[in-house]
Amino acid sequence: MITIKDVAQLAGVSKATVSRVLNNSGYVNEATRQKVEVVMKEHQYIPSASAVSLSRQETSTIGVLVPEIDNMFYGDMLHGITEVADQKELSLIFFDTQDNGEKEARALRTLSQQRVRGLILAPAVDYSNDAMASNLRKQLNALNIPLVIVDRDSDNMPWDGVFYENYQSSYQAAIELYKAGNRRLGVITGDLKLKIGRDRLEGFRQGVLDCGLNLREEDIFEGDFLTPRAYELSKAMFHSGDWPQAIYTSNNSTSLGFLKATHECGIEIGRDIAVIGNDRIAILDMLGIPFSCVYRDNHEMGRVALRMLLERIENPDRPRNIYMIPYSVQLSGSERITK
Repeated sequence: MITIKDVAQLAGVSKATVSRVLNNSGYVNEATRQKVEVVMKEHQYIPSASAVSLSRQETSTIGVLVPEIDNMFYGDMLHGITEVADQKELSLIFFDTQDNGEKEARALRTLSQQRVRGLILAPAVDYSNDAMASNLRKQLNALNIPLVIVDRDSDNMPWDGVFYENYQSSYQAAIELYKAGNRRLGVITGDLKLKIGRDRLEGFRQGVLDCGLNLREEDIFEGDFLTPRAYELSKAMFHSGDWPQAIYTSNNSTSLGFLKATHECGIEIGRDIAVIGNDRIAILDMLGIPFSCVYRDNHEMGRVALRMLLERIENPDRPRNIYMIPYSVQLSGSERITK
């Protein structure tokens, strides 16, 4: 495959001149421009993103860091990002940090070497902690590129962001469980070191209080947003013989752990317990298994994030922009005990 270096040699010009022709930027006399264009046409040269942007010392690549690539939520979000990237003819480089701060730091160093145009980041660490937030801010400031934070919001971050109504959606889940006739409500939380985990717990707790009920400490099962922990908590709850009428699961991975435990313990949703989960689980819809949930458009979060980043690249001095993804509570029957 012919490269920009080959084009330059065949045309008798420098790589920088070829790049200026590709970018239609800078001065190139007409005769030289035509000579370069003839070589590219004759040899069917297809420029890479980095070649197109060589004269600007930047690429057309966007970096994306997520903490759990195997989480359906982040998979959906990446589809949304990819959709817009394809429309804009941008390249993407993905990193799965596995919720590990050291892996996140290594990924950020790699992105710095790649000279990416911008970054979409769902942070892997608890950046609502002052020390951790300070460390992450230093790393991101060192990149000196446009940036959009997604999903895991914090008051300590000055960048654009696309987030979700964690508090209000969890509040509404409690209201719906109460309206379905449940009077003892419980929750399997997410990671309470993370702001989103705390917001979802506190929103649910306030919803319970506003229904005239109390959220008992023994009905708060502290999870970590991951399936194995939710499974163990749910199994222990069922083995105890004493559990809430209804449970709120804090994300899709938590819901999967809960559902696995119900299956293994012979617990029937709608007969023995009611549930509303945060996030839709597409496979349950495909299998016709009713599962009430708080729904948000995860594809849209990805689409909005990349569009917002491109706007920041074009207008770096505009005010900080925050977008909240709408949510809706989708009830399919699992929120009530009917048998």
